[in-house]
Amino acid sequence: MPDSVVTNILQRLPLQDAVRTGILSRNWRFKWTMLTQLIFDTNFFAHLIERRGENTFGMIISRLLLHLNSTMTKSVLVLTLLDVVDIHHLILFLSEKGIKDLTLTSWCKPQVKLPTHLFSSLELKHLNISGCCFNPPPSFRGFPNLLSLELCNVQFGGDLGEFLAQCPLLESLDLGYLSYSGNLKPAEIAKFENLKILSLSLCHLETTTTTSSCDIFELLRYLPKLQELGLDFHDYTLIEGGARKKFPTAFPSLKAIKLTRIRFSNGVVLSFALETIRHFSNLQTLEITGIMHLVDDPVPVLIPIPEVEYNTMELRSVVFNDFKGSENEVYLLKYFLACSPSLKKIVIHPDWSLALGEQFMLAKKLLKLHRASPIAEIHFD
Repeated sequence: MPDSVVTNILQRLPLQDAVRTGILSRNWRFKWTMLTQLIFDTNFFAHLIERRGENTFGMIISRLLLHLNSTMTKSVLVLTLLDVVDIHHLILFLSEKGIKDLTLTSWCKPQVKLPTHLFSSLELKHLNISGCCFNPPPSFRGFPNLLSLELCNVQFGGDLGEFLAQCPLLESLDLGYLSYSGNLKPAEIAKFENLKILSLSLCHLETTTTTSSCDIFELLRYLPKLQELGLDFHDYTLIEGGARKKFPTAFPSLKAIKLTRIRFSNGVVLSFALETIRHFSNLQTLEITGIMHLVDDPVPVLIPIPEVEYNTMELRSVVFNDFKGSENEVYLLKYFLACSPSLKKIVIHPDWSLALGEQFMLAKKLLKLHRASPIAEIHFD
């Protein structure tokens, strides 16, 4: 078989199994050294712990790296079980090998501070960081080829807007769970006209506490290619009366929305969410998540109920997470069922605080709701 075919096969195996193919025959002894992907995930470390113990990670990984002679295209690294020296060594190796797709994950406390070698990886196209400190050095001049960036549970140091400006080709940007002391100007996001996926915490926008739905529509109108949008409402306040303002721009490409950490007892926030959803006429996939385990306000503010516009939405799939069965939640579900003739399913994941009896009664109530779509199903998981 051609080497390219062999490499393609090996890269579909767990790393430890790909290395073990060297014992098959003399001809296969060094085939694994042509690997262009390194996946040091939890399965890899579990295998090492079972075979060698916890104190051998750095030594084994160093020996493995010495044998690799190809350019690295992709790597997944779980950093939790590695010490600082091993992490620096690994990232330096990947940077020198021209890594293009890199995922770094850590569950350590305090968070791992990523080495400066990372910021010299100029060939990066996809970067996914989770649970780390991300501090671009003063010498950083950008990732000129970066297409996707995901920062999850990351402590960001420096100027976020300035950092993003140095990644001009971004098509996917996820800042949904970012620890950042500053604010991000909407104009700093609006410049990415090729952006297809955007997820952010609204509290990081410079308009915090004085914004309305128009601010979001104003931002999005500069992103004509946007297909997926995620908005996190944690620590976010809307101005009273600003939630139902109209904006004339259409968004034909936007097909999927995720709205997370919504306080369903807040009528202003719910009105904003509903107006946002109604505004995107081609929306097909919707996911809404409440605040898990939150005890809602004793006197919830009900949504100002708009007139049901039958057959006006293109929704195919709706998911509710941490569903408590409040009047506002049931109203939203009822509205989507009545306005979506193409709807296929609504999946409801109840909040853990609901007892089994309450879940049964709620499911019984929801299954009786009118549906514009003859094939729409409600799944209560």
